[in-house]
Amino acid sequence: MTGESSLRIDKLLWFLRFAGSRSLAQDWVAEGHIRLNGRRIERASTAVRCGDVLVLPLRAGVKVIAVGTLPRRRGPVEEARGCYEVLDAAGSPPLAGQEINPAHP
Repeated sequence: MTGESSLRIDKLLWFLRFAGSRSLAQDWVAEGHIRLNGRRIERASTAVRCGDVLVLPLRAGVKVIAVGTLPRRRGPVEEARGCYEVLDAAGSPPLAGQEINPAHP
């Protein structure tokens, strides 16, 4: 962990590579679709701490993550992935055209 005890959510989303730029992260937060510990947030300055749970609406579906450590920078993908844990690993919907249960045609 860094010497900081919290990080702005817009900066965190950019560092963890969920947003392509910090300004896109700010816009995403302002839309009000992100939840922090079950609470809807709309301010890019909202502080995120280790252990917090984020619900992120992504194109592929909703992703729930727990922040493990606060990143110091926007590093490589592997470094970013090491800072959080995905809590909904089984929750991705099937792709269009795929059978939900192939055992029952």
